[in-house]
Amino acid sequence: MLELRNLSVHFDVSKRGKGKTIVRAVNGINLNIGRGEAVALVGESGSGKSTVGKAALRLVDTTDGHILLDGVDITHLERGRQMPLRRKAQMVFQDPHSALNPRMNILRSVAEPLILHTALRGQALTRRVIELLEIVGLQAQFLYRYQHELSGGQKQRVCIARAIALNPDLLVLDEPTSALDVSVQAQILEFLKTLQSDLGLTFLFISHNLAVVRYLCSRVAVMYLGRIVEEGATETVFTTPKHPYTQALLSAVPWPEATQPKGHAPLVGDIPSPVNPPSGCSFHTRCPFARERCRAEAPTWRALAPDHLVACHFAEDLAAS
Repeated sequence: MLELRNLSVHFDVSKRGKGKTIVRAVNGINLNIGRGEAVALVGESGSGKSTVGKAALRLVDTTDGHILLDGVDITHLERGRQMPLRRKAQMVFQDPHSALNPRMNILRSVAEPLILHTALRGQALTRRVIELLEIVGLQAQFLYRYQHELSGGQKQRVCIARAIALNPDLLVLDEPTSALDVSVQAQILEFLKTLQSDLGLTFLFISHNLAVVRYLCSRVAVMYLGRIVEEGATETVFTTPKHPYTQALLSAVPWPEATQPKGHAPLVGDIPSPVNPPSGCSFHTRCPFARERCRAEAPTWRALAPDHLVACHFAEDLAAS
């Protein structure tokens, strides 16, 4: 459904008279998502996850690489020709409050993509919006309310209703539950899982919450400083992580004592600046197992097991220790 080939996204943030400053947000990643699959992209804040999601839908321009949506290369698709893309793929943003226009009531907010892309008008349009609200668990009484009259969970449901209005094949979900209370998170996650099953949707789920990822996604890609460092089936990566960064992320998750996995060294320091990333392996400045080769040579992708890829020079040694 979605294929990213050697995708790079760099931003020029230079200030006049102060030289050239480039933020390397995404650096040559490859990712394939099959139709009907739910794939997670995880990592710390600043690792480039959200930029990947926006680039996949052409919301930000790419520097290099290719984006294929359902087999069609959309990398250089002009803005005037992106209307079919919007019908096929949609995004749910992290903050539902800022994603909704405060001057529009819920009817107008959910109807907006239908007005732009279909011939529905009048009562037919209203009926379709009511159907969409019912799908996400909201009643018709919400039609004429404004976003400030809704709770956080209700706002996110409205955003999801708007995203599925055109029956897209792909949803990019950028941390859709991080701004919600824990009880509301559970409701939204259960709803998303049911929605994917009922509508056959494909998910790119961006998150730093590993417990949520384990519940919702069948495959996970771990991202660090603009690169994917480990990828595989969710249970495989969670039970036998091969990259020291993945191991550190999992060690930071609170577990019940009876199921506490083997501990690994915690992360030390902050993620380096994408303006001046480290040479060699980008993780070597924080890795407790770093050696001279890590500082000089960037690791290549290797398959240590079927459907389990890792970019680490010494992954076998770490797994055995």
